[in-house]
Amino acid sequence: MFLELTNKELQGLKVIRNYLFLHGEMPSVRELMRGLKYKSPRSASLMYQNLEQKGVLRKKLDGSFQLSEFEISESFGTREQTIKVPLLGSIACGLPIFAEENVEAEIPVSIKFIKSDYKYFLLKAVGDSMNLAGINEGDLVLIRQQQHAENGDRVVALIDDEATIKEYRNNGDHIVLLPKSTTKEHQPIVLTRDFKIQGIVERVISIN
Repeated sequence: MFLELTNKELQGLKVIRNYLFLHGEMPSVRELMRGLKYKSPRSASLMYQNLEQKGVLRKKLDGSFQLSEFEISESFGTREQTIKVPLLGSIACGLPIFAEENVEAEIPVSIKFIKSDYKYFLLKAVGDSMNLAGINEGDLVLIRQQQHAENGDRVVALIDDEATIKEYRNNGDHIVLLPKSTTKEHQPIVLTRDFKIQGIVERVISIN
């Protein structure tokens, strides 16, 4: 049964979500204790038990917890359906870095953010070359998988097996991947059509 959460339980859920987004795993009892500024690990352990009893968390066979298929909307205290989206690692918003295809975690994302008939994945932003486009260091970036883009789209581009997020510009005989940064050292990347688009930035999730 899915029961309404108290303000303290909503705070505990927020700490768990943020830790999961940052580290790709659930916080330990002591980490939850520190996040909630409890003085005793028992209080954090009871928080885990309460969230399990109210259907927000589910205990796995190994005894650890995971978020359930439904989450509480912090704003309204109502039930909201989610879908698990794989977090594939970090991606540069400066110089391109290799995008590891290993799934670090599965993050519950509201189905309101997901369009049908598309696949999605999450990446964690590194660097500041897209901060004027609303993508900052540490943000989670929700990517809709597709191989084409329109001018002005923020794309995940794969260049020589390395991936980066930039603004897409098609100038006919060449493509320009533009940074959008307050730091002047970031320069455009000029390419022919011999590169791959892995997806389009659908949403930026700030967790800082």
